[in-house]
Amino acid sequence: MESQDLPDNVVNVIIGTGHLMVLRAFQWLTLSSVDPDVAAKQFDELRSQVPLLYALLSVNAMALGYTHMGVAPAWMSVWVPGALAAVSGIRAVTWLRYDPLDFDRAAVLRILRRTILLGCLLSVAYIVWALGLTRFGGPDERAHVAMFVGITVIGCIFCLSHLPQGAILVAASTTVPYFFYYLVLSPSPVYIAIALNILLVSLVALRVLLNGFSAFAKLVRSQTEMDRLNREVTVLAHTDMLTGLPNRRLFFSEVEARLAGRTAASPPLAFGVIDLDRFKAANDTFGHIIGDRILTEVGQRLTAEFSRTESVARVGGDEFAFLIEADGETAMRRLDELCRRLSEPYCRDDVSVSIGASCGVALADIPNEMTDSLYERADYALYQSKSARRGQPTLYSAAHEAAVRSDRAIEAALQGADLDSELCVHLQPVIDARTHRVSAVEALARWSSPTLGAISPAVFIPVAERAGLVHRLTVKLFEKTLEGAARLPETVSICFNLSAHDLTSPGTILSLVSRLRQSGIAPARIVFELTETAMLRDFAAARESLGLLNAMGAQVAIDDFGTGHASLSYLRELPIGRVKIDRSFVSGDNALARRDLLGAIIAMCRSLDLPCIAEGVETEEQREFLRSAGCDALQGYLIARPMPPAAFFDWMADLTTAPEKVPVPAALAEASAGR
Repeated sequence: MESQDLPDNVVNVIIGTGHLMVLRAFQWLTLSSVDPDVAAKQFDELRSQVPLLYALLSVNAMALGYTHMGVAPAWMSVWVPGALAAVSGIRAVTWLRYDPLDFDRAAVLRILRRTILLGCLLSVAYIVWALGLTRFGGPDERAHVAMFVGITVIGCIFCLSHLPQGAILVAASTTVPYFFYYLVLSPSPVYIAIALNILLVSLVALRVLLNGFSAFAKLVRSQTEMDRLNREVTVLAHTDMLTGLPNRRLFFSEVEARLAGRTAASPPLAFGVIDLDRFKAANDTFGHIIGDRILTEVGQRLTAEFSRTESVARVGGDEFAFLIEADGETAMRRLDELCRRLSEPYCRDDVSVSIGASCGVALADIPNEMTDSLYERADYALYQSKSARRGQPTLYSAAHEAAVRSDRAIEAALQGADLDSELCVHLQPVIDARTHRVSAVEALARWSSPTLGAISPAVFIPVAERAGLVHRLTVKLFEKTLEGAARLPETVSICFNLSAHDLTSPGTILSLVSRLRQSGIAPARIVFELTETAMLRDFAAARESLGLLNAMGAQVAIDDFGTGHASLSYLRELPIGRVKIDRSFVSGDNALARRDLLGAIIAMCRSLDLPCIAEGVETEEQREFLRSAGCDALQGYLIARPMPPAAFFDWMADLTTAPEKVPVPAALAEASAGR
């Protein structure tokens, strides 16, 4: 059968494979493909082995030169081995002085490459010198040369066990010339056999070395991977992955460390809590992706504002905290600028979002300050900022300390209060703007403590929320509201206020539903009022709670409309049945200047087919404007103040028998008289 040429494509594959193998071998020998972590570990191990290599070369060279003194020229038996030993000694000392901390990975690779190159050059120098000595002396001297080559090669291989590239090149630089010298230039069966033995032993030693180095490299990679995973786990455990800032755990451990051991002479530390204003509204309006990007940029701005020696962290959803070394004046000056910086617009995907930031600050200016106490004071100052100084920092002061003590007294009184006897509701009527008839009543909480006296709901409700007592209060107030509602005409609705805590508490909502069903009152008569702020605290939870209330037939109203930051789309997304316009648009110092805005809100409600109620009506002029603007219902001191149930029902009876006791617009009175 005739042979056929290989197809061109097979030849090309063979040639390409050969080129690839050569390229990979070259990259391996020159350390171009070496793992940097493995190279660093090689360098560390070679620091103790390379000096031994050079010491071995020096001793063997001096011994070989000594045995040839008198039979070989002095320059070959004294000066050459002396020079080689000196070079080897210098290299040994150089390696002994290396410190891994002084070199980066690129420098380590340069040192390893230099070691391979110098090792090859010295190997060639040693073998050329040793083979040159074979011309002098008798059989003993020649046997010493053979022993020198064999011992030196094996020693070099094992000393370079952590640098296999160097071991292979050094072995090749010595055994190959030695073997061919006796095979070609000085044929001798005995020395050819010795050279062959040395070559075979070198190959076996190199195979063992490569196996050992492969296991060494795998171990280094596994340790490196384990170290990397440990670092990542540590980072994950202590870093907020969205902003890159330290998380709550790491931050508070750092604060505790900074507070430990402080004395009266230590400089004050300012601990602050930052809360973003209007972030939840932006997050719900533009989506969580934009919200996450805003938080990421907030983290970047905070990182830029605080130095590396200062601590700043993300401790909650849109809440951040910091610890700096500063007195009150310095801290407030820096935080004024910080709040201004955080209030600058955030531009993402052609969308410009404006939010703000409020901040509470407390000073650690006493020894043995506790982290929890410091955080509570800063958080209280933040609460004051959110309530009265939104967008600005507030420094915890003596007045705040007194208020905290008062809150604690109120909390203690609430804890032991007999809610049945101490808690009650007052009723304030809401009248139809056209017919002047009572269309609804709002139930307002009242509490009279035996020890503290009458406490405003604006005071005890927030305390109850912070203390986790608001569930009991809400349910008890609703029960009392339902008791009063049973005595009202069926045409009158009953308005009951829900807080943000109520909306986000499934237990509270279910309790209200249960009480309403047990009362026998038609759910359609109950109007649950909530503020925009309460709705925005947790929009998903609010939507679920309001959906449950609406499903059973109850109505939902937005209270204090116009003062929050809710998107108008919420009026469609949530089961909102009516809108109560905040009193600041009706009465007060700026009411006249806001008449156009008030009219626009009323017009918007009419376009959405939502009844609107105006709060805070105090004068005839205000009532006339609201009627002419198309407002549906009115509530305020002009109509009646909040009253205990007994007084309210007397007022209702008087309204029925003597309607002239309640202020009625002149035009409406004339029309009534005409009928």
